[in-house]
Amino acid sequence: MKKVFALILALAIFSTASFAQAPKTQPKKEKKEAAVPKTTHVKKDGTADMRYKENKAKKEAAGPKKKDGTPDMRYKANKPATKKNG
Repeated sequence: MKKVFALILALAIFSTASFAQAPKTQPKKEKKEAAVPKTTHVKKDGTADMRYKENKAKKEAAGPKKKDGTPDMRYKANKPATKKNG
């Protein structure tokens, strides 16, 4: 009886092991062509290195800012232009 039980148990273990998923393969990385001038700092993959000041976007508001650095929307200089109806 022990041999039959061991055989059934072994069969169950090996049959469930055959249903295991195959390991995922890593997709090949494509090199990104960045439209960055040669004078700026770039990473190995060719994208701009954002640690440097000249690579950061320069979208600063003209008016006063709050303590956290975001534009203070109470001032007209920081509000977006609105369209006039008429």
